[in-house]
Amino acid sequence: MALTEKQLLSDLEGGNFKPVYLLMGEENHYIDVVSDYFEHHVVDEAMRDFDLTVVYGRDTTMAAVVSDAKRYPMMSPVHLVLVKEAQDIDTRQWEQLATYLDHPSEKGVIVFCYRHKKLDKRSAAYKAIAKSGCVYETPKVWDSQLPAWIKSEVSAHGCSIGDKAAALLIESLGNDLGKIANELSKLYPLVADQHLITEQLIEDQIGISKDYNVFELQKAIGRRDPVMCNRIVNYFAANPKKNPIQMLLPLLYGYFLKIMYYHQLEDKSDAARALGCAPSFVRDYEVAAANYKLGKLATCIGYLYETDLRSKGVHNSGNVTDGELLKELIFKIIH
Repeated sequence: MALTEKQLLSDLEGGNFKPVYLLMGEENHYIDVVSDYFEHHVVDEAMRDFDLTVVYGRDTTMAAVVSDAKRYPMMSPVHLVLVKEAQDIDTRQWEQLATYLDHPSEKGVIVFCYRHKKLDKRSAAYKAIAKSGCVYETPKVWDSQLPAWIKSEVSAHGCSIGDKAAALLIESLGNDLGKIANELSKLYPLVADQHLITEQLIEDQIGISKDYNVFELQKAIGRRDPVMCNRIVNYFAANPKKNPIQMLLPLLYGYFLKIMYYHQLEDKSDAARALGCAPSFVRDYEVAAANYKLGKLATCIGYLYETDLRSKGVHNSGNVTDGELLKELIFKIIH
C-alpha cells in the first residue's frame, strides 16, 4: 500500500526520522506540503542557520549533498539537507547516494524534492532509498477527482463546501492543487458558525464573481440563453485583467469536450463519474447536449481555435480587442 501524506507527517511528528526521503511525482502540491513541514518543523527556527541546509539541484552536486548530510547538528536532533528541484541533479551522480546509504550518518537527513517526474525505480539510487529511507510518490489528482479533493481538503480544516462553490473554484482556478489550497486557506478563518464556504464568501474574499464567471457562462451557453451570455461577456470585457481570454478559451474547450463525451455515454446514469462533476450538475450537461449536437460542437471547437489565433494576432485585422473577440465568439456559438 502506498504511503500517504498523513502517514508520513505522523511519523515526522513523532520524531521518527530516516536518513533519506524521496518526494517525487507530478503533484507539486503534496511535495510542497511535506517539504514545508521538514523545513519549518524539524529544525527549530533559532537553529536553522546551523542545522538546516537548503540547496537547489541545478546549483549543487550529489557529492556536496552527501557531505552536508555528514555534518553533525549543533543543537537539533538532526542536520537537515533539503534539496529542492532535485530532478536537476545529473543522473550519473545519483550512484554516489547509493554508496553513501550503505553507511549513512545517524544524525543527517536528506530530503529530495523530485518534481514533475520520477526517479528510475531500476536505479541503484532508488533501490537504496527504498531500502534505507522513505519514498513518497505523490498521487495524481485527475480533473474528475477535483470536486471530491476540494471537499476532503475543506473537511480536514473543519469546514464544508457546496457543489456549486467547489465548481466555482475549479472553473476559475483550474487544476492547480497548490493554488486552490492557497485560496481556501484565506477562507477558513472567515467562515461563519455553520463553517460553510459559500459562493458569496468566495466572491467577497477571492474576487471570483458568483454570477459572472466561466461556470455561469458555460451554463448560459448550454441553455443557449443570449441575455445571460451577453451580461457575462460584457462583464468579462469590462474586466479583462480578471478574465483574460487566454484563460477562458481552454475552459470552454474542455466544456464542449465534456458535452461531446456526454453524447457518447452508453450509460448516462453514471455520467457524474464519467464527466468528473457533482451529480447535481449532470442536468446542465443533459440540457447542453440537447441543444448542441455533435456536428455543432465540432463547429464550436473550430470557433475556439479561430478565436485563439486571432487573440494572438493571427488573422486579426483591425486590432479587434479581446472583449470584442469574445462577444463575437459567443454569438457564433449560441446561434
